[in-house]
Amino acid sequence: MAGESNIRRLSVRGFRAGGIASGIKKGGRKDLALIVSDSPSSVAGVFTSNRVKAAPVLFDIKRAGKGVSRGVIINSGNANACTGEKGFRDAKAMAKAAEGALGLKDGSLLVASTGVIGVPLPIEKITSSILRLSQRLSPSGWMDAAEAIRTTDAFAKAAVKKKRIGGRDVTLLGIAKGAGMICPDMATMLAFFATDAVMDSATLKDALSNAVRLSFNRITVDNGTSTNDTVLIFANGLCGGQPIRAGGQGFAAFSELLTELSLKLSHMVVRDGEGATRFIAVEVRGAVSEGEAKAAARKIAGSLLVKTAFFGGDPNWGRIMAALGSSGIKMREGSVEIYLNRVRVVEDGMDTGMEKAAARAIKKRDVTVEVDLKLGSHIYKLWTTDLSYDYVRINSSYRS
Repeated sequence: MAGESNIRRLSVRGFRAGGIASGIKKGGRKDLALIVSDSPSSVAGVFTSNRVKAAPVLFDIKRAGKGVSRGVIINSGNANACTGEKGFRDAKAMAKAAEGALGLKDGSLLVASTGVIGVPLPIEKITSSILRLSQRLSPSGWMDAAEAIRTTDAFAKAAVKKKRIGGRDVTLLGIAKGAGMICPDMATMLAFFATDAVMDSATLKDALSNAVRLSFNRITVDNGTSTNDTVLIFANGLCGGQPIRAGGQGFAAFSELLTELSLKLSHMVVRDGEGATRFIAVEVRGAVSEGEAKAAARKIAGSLLVKTAFFGGDPNWGRIMAALGSSGIKMREGSVEIYLNRVRVVEDGMDTGMEKAAARAIKKRDVTVEVDLKLGSHIYKLWTTDLSYDYVRINSSYRS
């Protein structure tokens, strides 16, 4: 089993991090973060599937493709998206200023941004703050970095795990941001991982892609896919030992570790969903294929009527059934079973008379929706939230 520790007490060998306020956000809140490896690291990334991609995403796709990096500089409060050629120049200027402050060669760092779309980046505020940020980096500076990448997040998201792999203690640490514009089309947020494992970039990419598929790609808050979604992982190899290679026991162990940490962070994102009062796990089983189970689960999790019913504590299973019927999957209405927090509310496609018991069961913060189609053996699970008044309030005044 992987050991877990408080992120304030445990760092990753050879990595430093930090976060400060540069003046992008109002009120002196932290908005600029930097993560750096003291030695060259393998790097891999997964990026948004949105056809509108922010300048930092396009910048990173090219640089991360080289397979080696020293880290990433991140700003919050401004997405640097839909900003034209100036956006590309600003992304490059961020990286160049950080490389200069750290004494690194050109091309060493990646860039990420999050915040309001369509507004030019206040690049002077950022570049004039980078030297100060570089001087505040420390092995234990991860919570400052996690704080600095927040936008509407209610809390900073960070986690760390250790695991014995190939006779070596491997540490994996991750931070993430996300609360709104969350949809399972890639990573649905920003996330950054650092590990001291010995791995090349291709092997890292395999492990990361699998972890994203099972975690960040299975969460939804509001069906909005961001222009800036980025997940990066850096491996500096300082734990020593033989390289972890795809297909080996070490790879399976590392992939499990990365997936566990990704799930932990992705669940934090859902629990922090803008205005959310419920953490909802949706599981569809008995489908004829995984694709069909996935389509059904996404339709249920994305239904505004389902989400608002859970906000009100209403076990309105008819909305779930209607979502299933409009999902385009193979189903027999008379075979469907639906459970809400293990209370069977639908059997053979009809009401079981358990509405009062279900209403009591779903008053909790954590809710499970289980649907059995009874047509096959395939299962798909994802996580979502309810939809509250506060979600509308937050997003109706995001720019102001």
